[in-house]
Amino acid sequence: MALSTPRQLFGLCTVSPYKRTDGTFYGMLQVLEGSSLSLSAEMIDSQGGSNKFSWASEVGSIAAEMTLNFSEFPNFVFELFAGNAPTENSAEATGSATAIANKNGTSVVAATGILTTSLKSSSDADLKFGHYTVVAADATTVDVYFSSTVDINRGANGTMQNDALKITASPLTIAMGAAVDVPNFGLELTGGAGTIALVAGDSATFTVRPNNTASMDVTVGQMADQSFPEFGAIIMANKRSSGELFEIDALRCIGAGLPIGLARNAWSVAEVNVKLLYDQALDGVYKIRHVTPSLA
Repeated sequence: MALSTPRQLFGLCTVSPYKRTDGTFYGMLQVLEGSSLSLSAEMIDSQGGSNKFSWASEVGSIAAEMTLNFSEFPNFVFELFAGNAPTENSAEATGSATAIANKNGTSVVAATGILTTSLKSSSDADLKFGHYTVVAADATTVDVYFSSTVDINRGANGTMQNDALKITASPLTIAMGAAVDVPNFGLELTGGAGTIALVAGDSATFTVRPNNTASMDVTVGQMADQSFPEFGAIIMANKRSSGELFEIDALRCIGAGLPIGLARNAWSVAEVNVKLLYDQALDGVYKIRHVTPSLA
């Protein structure tokens, strides 16, 4: 009888976390830089006397771990590794702006200040993604500041006026019940019903999303939402040219920590360490399946 062909693994195809309660999948990681599963054992040695070597050794605790390296950030990785599930928003064909809220002082968003921020009619193509700060310049005027240049040229080009990130060339006048345009940004600020009485230096903030087909929001670190659910995971190696398939089913996993690295001209790669725990119901830590299909 000839020697068998060695069983070998090549590459990594997918990692699919699933809910341990019902087996449904959170989703699938496809843009993977790598993944490794390790069993590391503590060896407890017996030493004594003048012998420089161990008399005996027994296996102590065994740690089972998996390291995931991926270059995609689907919603479920925030749920599993950052402690909070994102909110998936519906498409916004004409964009959106959050309600303006006072940041410093109370005079900017008030009946005698700005009542609302709104999208300028037929100018939604000029909306630019980012954070906006409105600062009272005097009793009736404000300056507007913007967080980044990353989207500033969407639609009509916006311009940073100075190093403080001001985008209004001259202060905007807030008038009772009237809307004033934030030039080239697709936004309007509408004054309240009372006599305008801003306090210089007071400020308010809001955020904007441009026209979109999808968006999500998540807050990491909320006290009420720091939950890291246990999950299972199916890890698949690449299908070999021989047709061989190799699968690992990690039965009970838990991980926490989601680094988001941003480097110049490079894809962001997250490396997450996951603990593999003993599953009492299934009496194991992980299962392996391998198949060599019959070739047609």
